[in-house]
Amino acid sequence: DLILTLKQPLERAKYGILEKHKDYSLRARDHNEKRKRLRILRQKAQDRNPDEFHFAMMSSATNNGRKITDRGNKALSNDVVRLLKTQDAGYLRTIAQRVRKERERLEEEVMLVDEIGEEDKEMEDNAKAGKHTIFVDTKEEQNVFRAPAKPLRRPRRQSVLGSGIDHGASTDPVPPTTPPQRTVEAEVLAQKAERALRQRHRKEQESRRKRLGALRSQEQDLMAAEQELENQRAKMSNSAGGVNKNGVKFKIRERKR
Repeated sequence: DLILTLKQPLERAKYGILEKHKDYSLRARDHNEKRKRLRILRQKAQDRNPDEFHFAMMSSATNNGRKITDRGNKALSNDVVRLLKTQDAGYLRTIAQRVRKERERLEEEVMLVDEIGEEDKEMEDNAKAGKHTIFVDTKEEQNVFRAPAKPLRRPRRQSVLGSGIDHGASTDPVPPTTPPQRTVEAEVLAQKAERALRQRHRKEQESRRKRLGALRSQEQDLMAAEQELENQRAKMSNSAGGVNKNGVKFKIRERKR
């Protein structure tokens, strides 16, 4: 019993799991049952009477040695099949309309998000480049306007003491004041939150694009299926051509009135 519960040795691990006695019993039982069935089939083949006849043989058929039996399904008439195909076409048309509406709504969302993203990116680029926007009154002023060689700078406000008169104040430059630690930490947290928000928006936009592609493919498949049903209905009503069982193309010509 101890030997049967041991695992496969490392040098024999390539041969798979070690077979236990219960595994061997199941495999041997299945093998013996298959041998028994084969033995019975061979005996029946030897005892078969070539002159044996049953009236059921008149309604049965074989295909490559396999017996073809009737499943008991009743054949439907052409009118019933045409009606069923009409209902199927209506169902496909309804589903296609629903998919089309969802696809149009998703396309609008994708376009809107893209426009907002482009505007945000343009604003960021302008902020990084330090661009200065100048407004004019007329179209002619805009055409003749030429940007200055040096960027426009806003004049700094000078410190005023007392009533606004500088009484011999020192002209030494004022050293820049460093912002407090809390302000710096708040700015860093705000930047991290903004980056996380942009990444989330980017992932949502990617998922929208994937969903949009799937909807377009589904819409094309539904339209193709609906067209195929329409062609089948037309062939059943003898109003369209096709290909017969011999592979010959034919076309139904309408009688001139």
